[in-house]
Amino acid sequence: QVKLVQSGGGSVQAGGSLKLSCSVSGTLPTYCRTGWYLQAPVRVVAGMTEDETIEYSDSVKGRFTFSQVKDNDNVVTFYLQMDSLKTEDTAHYYCRAYCKPDRWTTASIYWGSGSRVIVSS
Repeated sequence: QVKLVQSGGGSVQAGGSLKLSCSVSGTLPTYCRTGWYLQAPVRVVAGMTEDETIEYSDSVKGRFTFSQVKDNDNVVTFYLQMDSLKTEDTAHYYCRAYCKPDRWTTASIYWGSGSRVIVSS
């Protein structure tokens, strides 16, 4: 059973930095694509594409950085480094793992609990 445990977030002044983390408990299949999203509607902030490149929303390009590591125990953790924060970045950010092994199989989607980011001027 895959579960995403999210941490990080908080309040910062404009121009500051925050880092979000998402640790995956359980075995994450290699075909899963991870990323950071806003909800309602769902839209990507930063995440891995099907060809394993990283995409960013236009509003965060050059300021946010997505990264992912796997430790010696095959535990996957992925991050969102948020630099040069702007007041308009204020939102709840959610980590997500999208797992679709092939085109015939319904995707399994796992979400973190969300991290609130508040950027003040």
